[in-house]
Amino acid sequence: MPVYQYRAQDKNRNTVNGLVEAPTEEAAVDLLKDKNLKALYVEEVKQSRLNRLPFLNAIKVKDVVIFSRQFAVLISANVAMVQSLKIVSDQTENPRLRLVISDVTDDVDAGTRLSEAMAKHPKVFSNFYVSVIRSGETSGKLEEVLSYLADEMEKDYDMMSKIKGAMIYPAFVMVSLITVGIVMMIFVVPKLTSILTETGQELPMATKALIWLSAFLTKYWWTLAFAAGALWFGYKSYGKTTQGRHNLDKLALHIPVFGTLLRRIYLVRFTRSMHTLIAGGVTITKSLKIAADVVGNSVYKQLIEETVKEVEDGNSISAVFMQSKEVPKMVGQMMSVGEKTGKLEIVLEKVTDFYGREVSNIVANLMTLMEPLIMVVMGMAVAGMVMAIIVPIYNMSSGV
Repeated sequence: MPVYQYRAQDKNRNTVNGLVEAPTEEAAVDLLKDKNLKALYVEEVKQSRLNRLPFLNAIKVKDVVIFSRQFAVLISANVAMVQSLKIVSDQTENPRLRLVISDVTDDVDAGTRLSEAMAKHPKVFSNFYVSVIRSGETSGKLEEVLSYLADEMEKDYDMMSKIKGAMIYPAFVMVSLITVGIVMMIFVVPKLTSILTETGQELPMATKALIWLSAFLTKYWWTLAFAAGALWFGYKSYGKTTQGRHNLDKLALHIPVFGTLLRRIYLVRFTRSMHTLIAGGVTITKSLKIAADVVGNSVYKQLIEETVKEVEDGNSISAVFMQSKEVPKMVGQMMSVGEKTGKLEIVLEKVTDFYGREVSNIVANLMTLMEPLIMVVMGMAVAGMVMAIIVPIYNMSSGV
């Protein structure tokens, strides 16, 4: 069905932009009227242009989580699948996701399986997502699998949101501190230090260092910008190589404090993914292969791929994890117990809950430590400025 890009006014005369699917331009205008929108501009968007529009490609994890929950609720209420997809599509605010859901709806209405229709959109529905849906279709438990998938996705989204939220404050303060420092060095400090240099008196080392740094930033600020760009380009280029990505991921795991947090996050991703896949009826080998791509770290991905080989050779799923230094011994031991008792799914859920709480505790402790640490850094910066500028000015005024 054609897609039309529109600009319209709502009942409060606010201008809104978006996309709407309709068979004709007149039908698109009528759909806008049904939504209490007065069309100002309506134009059909070609598919090639649609794929190039950057703002339409921004489908966030939150959007997929909301879609999964709404879809699961409707299916649980025994609403027909095609009708459920249409309802969710109408309720979806993200225009790009709305188009994807519409494509999935058309394919399912034409007789395509839901998992196959979703697999055509890998940037929205990951291999992990599609595999869980496929297992639900195969086992005849799509309703249960959808609800379970929505639950697990919400848990994972909540965990990552807490981590990102906890990092916003210290990141904002540090960026602001650096920005203010650079502005002062370029525009304020030169005027203050010029008074000191004109007196001809011997200046303290702290003042000389400040004058040198100010002069360097004023004249050669572009070298710092160039160096930062070069470092970023080198980092991205090195990270694109297999060995480079592995080395960077391994280095990240050993950063003081943050390394521990990252290891726990990757473990939770692995155990939660495995738990969801196995609960959905996916085989252990297939679950491991999918989890290897979900975990997000090449070191853990390599461990999981080695585990796949061990399982295919008839060995225990916990063998590689028991020997790895990057995985707590408890994880390997718990997986071994779950494998022997036939309750691996339950064990993975318990491990996920345990390390999920540990991640929350680490984040909370980091926030507690960050605030005084930031205050100390700011205090040291102010103290350095006082020693370098205020003290010499005081000595000069007092005739010392």
